[in-house]
Amino acid sequence: MTNDSIPIARSNLNLNMGADSSLQAPIRGISCDGGLGMAKEIIRTDKAPQPPASYSQAVKASGLIFVAGQGPFDPRTGVVVGATIQEQTRQCMKNIEAILEAAGSSMDRVVSTTFILGDPNDFAGMNEEWLKWFGTDPPARQGAKLPIDVPGLKFSIAAIAHT
Repeated sequence: MTNDSIPIARSNLNLNMGADSSLQAPIRGISCDGGLGMAKEIIRTDKAPQPPASYSQAVKASGLIFVAGQGPFDPRTGVVVGATIQEQTRQCMKNIEAILEAAGSSMDRVVSTTFILGDPNDFAGMNEEWLKWFGTDPPARQGAKLPIDVPGLKFSIAAIAHT
C-alpha cells in the first residue's frame, strides 16, 4: 500500500503586529490520503480469533496499531478459554500479542488499553494477571462494565500500540 500524500493547502501568511514585524505565522501544507489524513492497513492473523465481517482484528495507521476488543476466545475453536478472570485475562493478552506481532509490534509498545469486565468484583483478579504483562511502564488504561451477556465471558480488552 502506498502512502502518497496530496497537498490540499499551502500558503505563507505574514502577520504584522504593530511595530514588531518579527511576529510571522506561516501556514504549512496539509497533506491527506483519500481524505482521511492517513493510509491504513488491515491486520489479520490466524493466531487470534477471527472477528465478524463487520470489523478487523486490527488496523495500522500513522505509526499506530488499533487492536479491536479481544475476548478470551481460543483462536482455533472460538470457545471461551478459562473459568477464572486470570485465565480469561491471560487469553485476551495472548490474542492481543498475536495480533501485534502480525502487525510488526509487541506488547511492550502498547500505549493505551480499554478493558471491559463482566463483574466489577473481578477487578483484583484481572489486575493480578495484568501486572504479569504490564509490570513496568504500563500503558494508559480505562475500564467499563461489560454491556453484553455472552455466556462465560468475563473480560475483553482493546489496545493501541505503536509500530
